[in-house]
Amino acid sequence: MLLFIPLSALAAFLIDNPVIQFTTAILAIIPIARIVGFATNEIALQTNPTISGLVSATFGNIIELIVAVFALQRGLVRVVQASVVGSILGNILLLIGMSVFVGGLRHKYQRFNNKAANVSSTMLIIAVVGVTIPSVYAFTNPASTHIPLLSDAVALVLAAVYIGGLFFSLCTHRDLFDASDEIRATRPKSLLSKKAAYTILLLATLVATVESDILVDAIQGTALDLGMTQTFIGVVLIAIITNIAEKASAVQFAIQNKLDISLEIGMSSAIQIALFVAPLLVLASQLFGFGFTLVFSMFEVVSILLAVMIINHLAADGVCNWLEGIQLMSVYTIIAIVFYFV
Repeated sequence: MLLFIPLSALAAFLIDNPVIQFTTAILAIIPIARIVGFATNEIALQTNPTISGLVSATFGNIIELIVAVFALQRGLVRVVQASVVGSILGNILLLIGMSVFVGGLRHKYQRFNNKAANVSSTMLIIAVVGVTIPSVYAFTNPASTHIPLLSDAVALVLAAVYIGGLFFSLCTHRDLFDASDEIRATRPKSLLSKKAAYTILLLATLVATVESDILVDAIQGTALDLGMTQTFIGVVLIAIITNIAEKASAVQFAIQNKLDISLEIGMSSAIQIALFVAPLLVLASQLFGFGFTLVFSMFEVVSILLAVMIINHLAADGVCNWLEGIQLMSVYTIIAIVFYFV
């Protein structure tokens, strides 16, 4: 799929068709996302847990962050808000659902560390509070002039909680998160030197920047030509593609009966979106006047609330089967269908 990178560049300069430009760019981002994930893992294998956690937190959602910045520069605030919501939903429902389903086909019952899952579930609840309270306030006080200030204040609190969560999982209570050690056990030897891994990560990020620019530039034309809303493109298409690396890794670990890792990948990625990416975008909006706030539509708020309720129920008993995976994916599909008409 690396062939789509030059094809995307050619389409951007030679073909005046936003659908072709959008399609080739989004297909080009898939292998780039995989390369970013691979390079990040290589760095994690050769550094201490603190540096590893910081690198994963920074580059785990770097492509989505780049796409969001370009979209905000073009005034596509709804696309960015939708992609934030879509990433949270995709990681909680689709990624974990696929992992539980595929893993359950090979293993009748899959067990996981429900203590670590409950910690992550609690962080998700806090994230939901952060993204819903400004929205509820905006719904009940639509004429208020304090909404941007409220959004900024909540974003700072979420960022502080995220930093505290990193310190908790990487320093004071590492024993609750054994999945990171299990990841190292599955690949005891790194395939690249640290310098090579950093070089590949830098190059992949630069290429991702170019492809993200092409992708965002074609969003409005694609939505118009295909009859899709920008919200649907953000919630479903962009959110799935920019997180494709995490989905592939999570399913692979589930097949190996390492569901702990799959759940950690899904929940951690959703937490990073809500507590790291979203506050960072709010801060960037303050600096550059992008207009991004933590005020989402009522349907987006309800969707996130339902998703977190479901995953909290799943994480309660420490065991799951393939049917629960289908149930998670079905909820995601229902929400995606409704977003097509929103």
